This record gives sequence, structure tokens and C-alpha cells, in this order.
Amino acid sequence: MAFVFDVEIRDQGIRLGQFLKLSSLIESGAEAKEVIADGLVSVNGEVETRRGRQLEVGDVVEFAGQSARVTRG
Repeated sequence: MAFVFDVEIRDQGIRLGQFLKLSSLIESGAEAKEVIADGLVSVNGEVETRRGRQLEVGDVVEFAGQSARVTRG
């Protein structure tokens, strides 16, 4: 299994586009919109095309060979 790094959030959840930026998997909101729409992002092993998908603690987001897990700060 590939290395998964933890990214802490303050609230109960976070939207996928915001999480991609927070985790530094992408650099901008525009880039997040593109890669999600192109089906290049998965959440818990399933391709996700909704930028506004609400993530919860424990969800794992994968993009470009990297994985980040939502944790509570």
C-alpha cells in the first residue's frame, strides 16, 4: 500500500476542492476544478467528479500517485 499522509482539518468536514488545495496535492482552485472534472481524483478508491463532495474524517483522497487522509485537528 502506498504512503498516505494525514491532513488536519478544523471542522467536521471539508469540500473536495478545498481539501486538494489544503493538502498541497494541487496549487489552485482552477486546477482542482479541472482534475476533478477530468476524473483524475478518487475518494476512498472511487473516482469522484464532484468538486463540492463533502469529505469527512477518515476519507482518503488520491491524485497523481499521492494519497492524503482527512484527520481532525
